[in-house]
Amino acid sequence: MGKLQKKGEKGAANNYITRTQAVKKLQLTLPDFRKICILKGIYPHEPRKKRKLAKGSSAPKTFYYAKDIQYLAHEPLLEKFAETKIFVRKIKKALGREELDTVQRVRDQKPRYTLDHIVKERYPTFPDAVKDLDDALSLVFLFSTMPRQGRIQTGIINKCRVLAVEFMHYIVAARCIKKVFVSIKGFYIQAEIEGNDITWIMPHQFTTPPPTNIDFKVMLSFLELYTTLLGFVNFKLFSNLNLIYPPKALEEVFSERSRVYFGDDIYRERLESLNIKLAEVPKDDDDDEIDEELLMGDETLESLAASRKEEGEFKSLFKDCKFFLSREIPREIVVLVIRSLGGEVSWDSDSGVASTYDESDEGITHHIVDRPSQSHQFLSRCYIQPQWVFDCVNQRKLLPVDEYVPGAILPPHLSPFVQEGAYVPPEQVELLSRDRKDVGEEKGESEKKEELSAEDKKLALMAMPKKRKALYNKMVHSNKQKAKVVNKLKRKREEIDTSKGAKKQTTAK
Repeated sequence: MGKLQKKGEKGAANNYITRTQAVKKLQLTLPDFRKICILKGIYPHEPRKKRKLAKGSSAPKTFYYAKDIQYLAHEPLLEKFAETKIFVRKIKKALGREELDTVQRVRDQKPRYTLDHIVKERYPTFPDAVKDLDDALSLVFLFSTMPRQGRIQTGIINKCRVLAVEFMHYIVAARCIKKVFVSIKGFYIQAEIEGNDITWIMPHQFTTPPPTNIDFKVMLSFLELYTTLLGFVNFKLFSNLNLIYPPKALEEVFSERSRVYFGDDIYRERLESLNIKLAEVPKDDDDDEIDEELLMGDETLESLAASRKEEGEFKSLFKDCKFFLSREIPREIVVLVIRSLGGEVSWDSDSGVASTYDESDEGITHHIVDRPSQSHQFLSRCYIQPQWVFDCVNQRKLLPVDEYVPGAILPPHLSPFVQEGAYVPPEQVELLSRDRKDVGEEKGESEKKEELSAEDKKLALMAMPKKRKALYNKMVHSNKQKAKVVNKLKRKREEIDTSKGAKKQTTAK
């Protein structure tokens, strides 16, 4: 007779482990356990029979895979966490005895660690790291604008600022920006990096006090991983463009007197201005251009050449434009967009360093102003509001400047990040109808396909298994919820349009 199997020793009970059991097994405190899970990318899981695993208890419990906790037990960082505990204990003991020499000696021996091995584990190849840049960039840009007096250390904020400036220099050098949208949260930016569309949020330039209802320890754990990741990615991106990393101004390579002349602070501000040329690594002259005659005759190659030509024209959208910014303009985002698309830009030398020409330059074609009127105007240039730059990027062409003059009511700033099934404003529909001449034919074809598929829908649902039918019902429910939101926004827009029409009639009378 075989050995009797005891209850709770095999199956799901052996596959999962509670958070309390995991903390005891790893001999960690709860904050350290959270931190190691964030760094290693291990998250809790919801078992199917949660109450059975909890042995009938209805108390809330967090479960992890037992294999994940076993994997964490061999992490070298656990030893560093234990050394940090001993370090804190020694510091407290020396401070209690008022032994200042001992305190200084112990502080010099503070345990330090790096996350290089974790980044290599989680992102074995460079494309894997690029695909996960969205959250990393948003968090790094957020912390780079935090106030330097508060709960966050100044060194962390300065490091985030350096990484953000380096990444923006790459965007300018590679000319890979695609979309920009201005919102209350900040500037949504999308760039194409190594064939992947990366979208992140760049906060507005004014700093806000950190909220008190947010656990910054968790955010700092993510930030510690993301700063290490972004450092590796920036180095690789700069090396792909044959740029020196960390970025250096071109004059520093030829003469070290530039840093002495400008000073460290002024030199850092020149780098942050995004309006200087970076030094490159010397390379051999290789012809990487593709001969267009070789591409003729093959449809796929011809379409590839056409798309490449169109992309090249977009990257030089502001090539023949020379901009000047007034002091009230959000300079960083405007300079990033203009220089990423081949334009020249400058500002008043009193409002910032690295200005290349003055307001009186006769070659200026566009003067960006964000005030109702301008006291002194030049007849040889156009005066526009900043929204013109962003709308030109989203529509991939130079728009007429008549609707963007200072003091004018601007056209609606449409979001280029429109998802399928989301609300599309009438202005966006009008723009799409201009670009697509055969919209009616496409609609007719799609309606025919829907009519044909609707006939067999009931039979397909009847033959569908239970699990797939449940998933299908969830998808239908989510689509209905999205449709409710879209209809609500449409009704709201109709009410606004009717109220505007009534106001116009009353003013006309």
